[in-house]
Amino acid sequence: MHVTSERRLDDGVLEREFTLGEIPGTLWTPESVAPAPLILMAHNNGLPKAEPRLVARARLSAASGYAVATIDAAGCGDRPRTAAGEQARADLRRAMRAGEPVDEIFESLVGPLVENAVPEWRLALDALLTLPEIGGPVGYAGWTALGIRLAAVEPRITAAGFFAGGYVPRAQREEARQVTVPLLFLLQWDDEGNPRQRALDLFDAFGTKEKTLHANLGGHTGTPWFEREDGDRFFGRHLK
Repeated sequence: MHVTSERRLDDGVLEREFTLGEIPGTLWTPESVAPAPLILMAHNNGLPKAEPRLVARARLSAASGYAVATIDAAGCGDRPRTAAGEQARADLRRAMRAGEPVDEIFESLVGPLVENAVPEWRLALDALLTLPEIGGPVGYAGWTALGIRLAAVEPRITAAGFFAGGYVPRAQREEARQVTVPLLFLLQWDDEGNPRQRALDLFDAFGTKEKTLHANLGGHTGTPWFEREDGDRFFGRHLK
């Protein structure tokens, strides 16, 4: 793990850019000298780690006492993309504009993204947990499809917060039954890109005995800001 830059932000949070082989990442840590619990934070469906909403959430969580890390995994952010993936993205946009079925196109795009991303997130987790300022335990927040697979295969994750969930590959819908950690599931009631009933069905499928659904009116990017504070309280119960 090689730190390429670091800067102290106005809120006291230390922001470090790093690389792990070909994997670029960002780590935010609080001012506290005590080892902090870690939250892995992933944006949906290949968007970059520098996406402003993710960065804002990460900085606020770090200021609240968590170490927060994100990476651009394979096919995500500025990482190289496959011709098949780019074609699937173009087909998905065209089908959605035309009101055509998108399930199979979505499978061909997101299924490989999850398969390729999970090993790199686990590799990043290995490296992050060697740092003295990170003491565990580990939580996950963000992209639902990736989070389901990570929570199912990675025993170091002890709590998870998932955002949206209407379009999740079939493999992860099956794996949802294997998710047994405490779960906070956010749903935007009028999300044009995530069918509501599918999200509700997915919530019902999770195998955990401790799961909470927060549903708010509005579209995909309209999640109320207080949900971030509620998310920190959720992680505070399970990571601190």
